[in-house]
Amino acid sequence: MSDTVVNILNLPEHENLEFKAAGKQYDFDKLVKYCAALSNEGGGYFVLGVSDKQPRTIVGSEAFRSLVKVRADLIERLKIRIVTEEEFYDKKRVVKFRIPSRPVGVPIQYNGSYWMRRGEELTPMTNDMLRAIFDEIVPDYTAEICQNATMDDLDTNAINVFRNLWYKKTKNNNIEKLSDIQLLEDSELLVDGSITYAALILLGTKKSLGKLLPQAEVIFEFKMQDIAGAADVRLEFREGFLLYYDKIWETINLRNSLQHYQDGLFVYDIPYFNEKVIREILLNAVAHRDYRMVGSIFIRQFPHTINVSSPGGFISGITPENILWKQAPRNRRIAETFSKCGLVERSGQGMNIIYENCIKESKQTPNFIGSDKNEVLITLDGQIQDKNFLIYLERLGEEKLKSFSSDDFYVLDCISREKPIPERINVRVKYLLDAGAIERFGRGRGSKLILSKSFYSFIGKKGVYTRHKGLDRNTNKELILKHIKDNDKTGSPLSELKQVIPQYTQSQIQHLLRELRLENKIFLKGYSSTAKWYYKKI
Repeated sequence: MSDTVVNILNLPEHENLEFKAAGKQYDFDKLVKYCAALSNEGGGYFVLGVSDKQPRTIVGSEAFRSLVKVRADLIERLKIRIVTEEEFYDKKRVVKFRIPSRPVGVPIQYNGSYWMRRGEELTPMTNDMLRAIFDEIVPDYTAEICQNATMDDLDTNAINVFRNLWYKKTKNNNIEKLSDIQLLEDSELLVDGSITYAALILLGTKKSLGKLLPQAEVIFEFKMQDIAGAADVRLEFREGFLLYYDKIWETINLRNSLQHYQDGLFVYDIPYFNEKVIREILLNAVAHRDYRMVGSIFIRQFPHTINVSSPGGFISGITPENILWKQAPRNRRIAETFSKCGLVERSGQGMNIIYENCIKESKQTPNFIGSDKNEVLITLDGQIQDKNFLIYLERLGEEKLKSFSSDDFYVLDCISREKPIPERINVRVKYLLDAGAIERFGRGRGSKLILSKSFYSFIGKKGVYTRHKGLDRNTNKELILKHIKDNDKTGSPLSELKQVIPQYTQSQIQHLLRELRLENKIFLKGYSSTAKWYYKKI
């Protein structure tokens, strides 16, 4: 947003902008509340001297003549730095307050309340809103000490599984020689001899979890149909996670059917549920759920789909739109333990693995429909969407695919489904163009990305390639000329010519018209919106 008032004058009032006329004066107490509210809502501008109803006009304000004093008073009351400025338009004074966003996890308080705006009114924030802000900075619950737990509450078999996984990753012989207590101290699952909740979740006995943390369980259900009613199969896993991590995949794989696709003489089988994807989703659910909430993790499997729900919504800063690129573990101690075991990369959430494998198998990427502030729900559709896209990836070759990043696969998926490419990964387009995986046609805003010609050739759809590519420039130029010639009696306005080649932008069409005019084939009559093109008879 530009700093000048004239540039924000006709913007609608919203969470970042508020106008008041305040001709002679304005109540300071109300100003403080508005500044607190705007800061709580992400920061923005509070402007005096402008009418608050559209169309807005600058009326001028005499309020707060000493901006230095009012700025000092605001900082004293709110403890945030507010910029105060004045501008003059035809000798009318406008006062502008630029309010920063509150600190992460800290709502701004004034006179005992945390203020927000509701329509034209100021009101204290709701408990749900305050909770969401306070939860932006949440200490790692799994790193805290479970006061009533002892070493007897940990399963020795689970400790051995952890030891073996850690050794397998590091090849450090000392790990095999450590006592159980020292092993857990070194991994910070024990702190000064006390048991953390992470140790209990990953290594606890069934009895101890039932007594100390019963919500640390995973419930599996299988249904033949997605309808109300009892599950056909229901299993409950409540013991140290490392004891049943493999069992859950084996349970899912028992009902994991195969899909077939043919490439020439060869028939390939792809399961509905990819093992890497399922394991990553399960690790994510355990590492990121909120163990302060009483619910369980649920895995609900159907013949072709599977969904996993875990208590606790997305943590602050994470959304379904950015989850592929942003990492923020809710339970860092568990995530670090998974990393020591070689189950996850500490640097990431594993979402890249999930997306990449879904795209490689031409399946839909995960959706998070149904997630809310209390639950994250991830759904996978295991059905192959486009067998030809599968063949395309096969033909690109294993070596080339190894050089592709998760972002590259996401770009390919967007192009194959004709979805917009997120701006963040647009930089990968050039790499894929250079690799020959995709092609670009046209220039500027009218350009278009499609899968390579070789893809359409080997699936026997060269005509589809031509349709996607569009007609070449000269052919489009001839189409324009033919339309103008056929409608010579009435003339052809620019709006009509856009219908002839809708894939072209207005500037691209105008460029073709200039060329035809220079070639002495057409001429223009009229001006602006009444202008029409006519065929020039020779």
